[in-house]
Amino acid sequence: MLKLKPILSHLPLKRLLSTLSSHVLEPLNNRTLIRVSGPEVSNFLQGLITNDIEHISSGPSCMYTMFLNSAGRVLYDAIVYRSSENNTYLVECDTKSEDILQKHLKLYRVRRKIDVTSLTDELKIHVLLNTNNFDLNSNQKLTNRPLETPFKVHKDMWIYRDPRVANLGFRLIAKCGVNVAEQLGDTFKIAENSSGKNYRWLRYSLGVGEGVEDLPPGECFPLECNCDYLHGVSFHKGCYVGQELTARVYHTGVVRKRLMPLHFTKIPTKYPDEKIVQENVNLGKLRGIEGNVGLASLRIAKTLAFKEIKLGDGAAVTFRPSWWPQEAPKEKIKCA
Repeated sequence: MLKLKPILSHLPLKRLLSTLSSHVLEPLNNRTLIRVSGPEVSNFLQGLITNDIEHISSGPSCMYTMFLNSAGRVLYDAIVYRSSENNTYLVECDTKSEDILQKHLKLYRVRRKIDVTSLTDELKIHVLLNTNNFDLNSNQKLTNRPLETPFKVHKDMWIYRDPRVANLGFRLIAKCGVNVAEQLGDTFKIAENSSGKNYRWLRYSLGVGEGVEDLPPGECFPLECNCDYLHGVSFHKGCYVGQELTARVYHTGVVRKRLMPLHFTKIPTKYPDEKIVQENVNLGKLRGIEGNVGLASLRIAKTLAFKEIKLGDGAAVTFRPSWWPQEAPKEKIKCA
């Protein structure tokens, strides 16, 4: 029977909940889990993902990562969870990429004894969001918090803090058939979501991409998707598929294009073109729109030079999200 890592005794539940207000619960039907297990599973995953698998051997029980192709472009984004079962990890991915990710994993296992199994019919993923995070002003003030271990509120349900940005709340993994809202009722104040906003809206308002729609397979590089800012890449581990180009870009310190949020001052009446052009300047590509916010892959310097961006018959503003790290200005060294 599958067992996820239980709560550690040093994490007081009451102290954690005392900092939280009401929450909304939302099933993530577009996300699924794959179990990867075997005596060599750690070394196996270490050679395929951008992050360091050793990070979740102790301390945080989940981490963000990406799978790349040999050219260093993103194939799939994922959250990896450790299990209390020996030599077992759970890989969360987009449901649209589940089959092809399984094939990808099986391709690279070669002769290793690695088992790759879909858990779609066994486990479901939900997200638990603090209602305060739907306030844009609040979102801009919050920053990343230290990653923590998971805790159980039910024998068949586990909660993890999102390993990327604190505003994205909690990930819940529950066995199929469990009434998640009912089981959370004694621990969290679950509110009805009457704001008209959802998890996708929250991600877009923060500038966080997820899944094949936001991160088209084979089109973008991990740093352009903010993988480094989202704690999803290690620059100290050994080699992995796509590592060479990722390391080169990082050490040159030049990332001209990144995923950024769009906040609409005028919502388009029809879906605008993917390509974003302003005054004959190519700024980037639109990834999606949810209500009055959107997500786009934009050339940072060129885009920030404009106060407002036109998209079809709509208009939006963008900015550096508050969770981006403060970058030191590049100094030019002049030879005497």
